[in-house]
Amino acid sequence: MNERKKSHLTRPRCVMPSFVRKALMENGVMEAYRLRPPYQQNDYLGWITRAKLEPTRQRRLAQMLAELARGDRYMNMAYRPKRA
Repeated sequence: MNERKKSHLTRPRCVMPSFVRKALMENGVMEAYRLRPPYQQNDYLGWITRAKLEPTRQRRLAQMLAELARGDRYMNMAYRPKRA
């Protein structure tokens, strides 16, 4: 019998910090963020919140905001959204 096993390799879900939510709203890119796949949303949040120093957190936040505004980048890699 060929049964599919569910993978146990899952990433923990990151909670959006209030400073990230505020930055997304103030920069008008919350909708662009929500249109990204869940794994990308989670990757961005984890990447930003894992930074040990505040300047690093702010630099990563700025990169995410710029990539969402452009719409063609994800973590500094080319990104093409799926067409509806």
